[in-house]
Amino acid sequence: MTVRAAGELLRGKMLVPVDAPTPEEYIEAFRVADQFRIAHAYPMRSIRQSAHRWMKRCAVSGITGARLKRMPAIRAKLKRSSIYLDKLQDVGGCRLILPTIADVRTIGDALTQHLRHQKCKENDYILAPKPDGYRSHHLVFAFQDQLCRSHYMDRRIEIQVRTQLQHSWATAVEAVGLYRGEYLKGSVGDRSWLRLFLLMSAEFCVAEGCPEPPGVPGQVERIAEIQALNKTLDADLTLATLANAVHWREISVTAREAPEYYLIRFDAKAKEVLVQPLHSASRAMALYSEAESVDRETGNDGNDVVLVEADKIDGLKAAYPNYFGDVTLFRQALEEVAKGRSLAELDIRRQEMVPAKPAERIDSGWLYKRNRLWVEPGRMKKTRKRKQK
Repeated sequence: MTVRAAGELLRGKMLVPVDAPTPEEYIEAFRVADQFRIAHAYPMRSIRQSAHRWMKRCAVSGITGARLKRMPAIRAKLKRSSIYLDKLQDVGGCRLILPTIADVRTIGDALTQHLRHQKCKENDYILAPKPDGYRSHHLVFAFQDQLCRSHYMDRRIEIQVRTQLQHSWATAVEAVGLYRGEYLKGSVGDRSWLRLFLLMSAEFCVAEGCPEPPGVPGQVERIAEIQALNKTLDADLTLATLANAVHWREISVTAREAPEYYLIRFDAKAKEVLVQPLHSASRAMALYSEAESVDRETGNDGNDVVLVEADKIDGLKAAYPNYFGDVTLFRQALEEVAKGRSLAELDIRRQEMVPAKPAERIDSGWLYKRNRLWVEPGRMKKTRKRKQK
């Protein structure tokens, strides 16, 4: 089965008219899609390390993280768009959280001008915010490295470069959505919450001197509406209790060096987060696939499993605070706006930023184990024939 055919089956249709797919065909489709996703792990890691180096060269502090897209998110994107699985541009994604707009511009320019990979798409949602209020600078690069095996070439990795304020908004949307069991990130859910986030995004735009989302009212009217929504939704209290409502525990793994992979499992029903540090990339990928498979088989659609690459647990919580109910910065901003004060006139306490991690050599040996690689159908057979000769 090809990657495109697997994607069409996961989307809900086959490329050619056939009878209803068998369970075996679905299993094969998930296997092919999962191997395709794994093929993005090395390019994602390499590009993230390159971003680290350019942050260091530009003397810009910040937090970075990376993740392979969840299979439910892949399926949802396939279903709501006409794009094919093999053309998705964010199967592997990196996140750079920087202190200021100036830092975002500096790093965005540095990556565009100096990254050896091919830039194939750019969306500046800071200059032109999305209608829901989302803001971030997106850069998509096609991985280029002649020293790597060919099936890593041209794998597309998306880099999201954003400020702390923008990050606090985006993760608050996800955190509230997880807590309420709604896909607020995709503009699906309670309209009042979505409206509150849109109006708060406009306030953040004013604070950072950036264009506001389309169609928002003027600031005086906007602040009055935010105050009303905050009272109606009891939003401030909801945000304040999120961190206490979500419990998380970490499984300790003894090793000589700190892990860079974390498997995050969010149990929507129990409001519990399990964080499992992992040192072996191959084991991390295997556990990720297994966890998603178990959720599919048991029907636990409300659960959320994601594999994240981060320097340490503190960086993990800073880059993906939505899983831990951490909406501190957004809540502080909402409190100030609800009091009728402009964020542009206030010194909002930012989250502590850590210096960019020094560049490291990438251990890619695990990727060359034959049984761990994704290959196009038929490629492995040809490789084996050459070895026999």
